[in-house]
Amino acid sequence: MHPAKAFHVDDRDALLAFVREHSFVTLATAVGGLPFVAQAPVVVRELDFGEVALDFHLSRANALAPHLVQGFRAVALATGPHAYVSPDWYGTDDQVPTWNYVSAEAEGLVAPLSADETLVLLDDLSAQEEGRLSPKKPWTRDKMTPARFEGLIRGIVGCRLTVERLEGTFKLGQNKTAAERAGVIAALGDDPLAERMRQS
Repeated sequence: MHPAKAFHVDDRDALLAFVREHSFVTLATAVGGLPFVAQAPVVVRELDFGEVALDFHLSRANALAPHLVQGFRAVALATGPHAYVSPDWYGTDDQVPTWNYVSAEAEGLVAPLSADETLVLLDDLSAQEEGRLSPKKPWTRDKMTPARFEGLIRGIVGCRLTVERLEGTFKLGQNKTAAERAGVIAALGDDPLAERMRQS
């Protein structure tokens, strides 16, 4: 996370909404002293007693899959719009180039899901992503032959990251004047980050 407090976000609801919107995350961990990175789509779970988890799946051939038995700590990074910001756009002197961006980190222990939990994950993940394609009629696994589906599901392992830390960086020029921010927004035009800056 960016160290500047102006960009720090710890609003749980805002961060969970952000992860849901940007559900394809990068997972980073170290196991046995070696670094590992994986990417996966996640489903956000709000569990009992205020707990939060990110459910996802990996290929059984993924280098991390064998380590799920004992579990490991990981950070899941969800990233959103980002853009280079030219000093010229501020309309003031003595500025430097920077990068504006929005991201959220979820850190916790990763453990395997049961076979039944993995099925639920796959159905929920499909429903989540197919919902973004509305008004298209959603795809469901009922469209597959059972034998084909069973063959494919044997190639994956379901996982759950139980969130112990959830933080975000929404670096949108909050440390600049209104006029400087307006100059950046105008220069970014239709870039999705410009809309984020307008809303912040």
